Amino acid sequence: QVHVVESGGGLVQAGGSLRLSCAASGRTISMAAMAWFRQAPGKEREFVAAITRSGRITRYAESVKGRFTISRDNAKNTVYLQMNSLKPEDTAVYYCAAKITPLGDIIFTSPALFGSWGQGTQVTVSS
Repeated sequence: QVHVVESGGGLVQAGGSLRLSCAASGRTISMAAMAWFRQAPGKEREFVAAITRSGRITRYAESVKGRFTISRDNAKNTVYLQMNSLKPEDTAVYYCAAKITPLGDIIFTSPALFGSWGQGTQVTVSS
């Protein structure tokens, strides 16, 4: 099991940037595919970005493609989400999730497949 804790959320104006961090403990995240999800009030949790355990493969939701970048530093047991050109519709609680993947460099985007979740960090983008 991987325990993850998010940080880096806050209030930012539209067009601004934030970098979220996801620090992992327990099992090393080098064995885990990682992803970011978000949930706005009254909406379902949605996929934002994912990365394989090696970091070689990434995937993004269409709504954030070209603005957000997911990356990881396995030596630091940390995954990042760089968010640029933020829009008010990006306002949500952002969650980091981990899935141990012993079989290879596989990417996952469905929240149902992830077994470890953080408590979330609030991102608010003002217009």
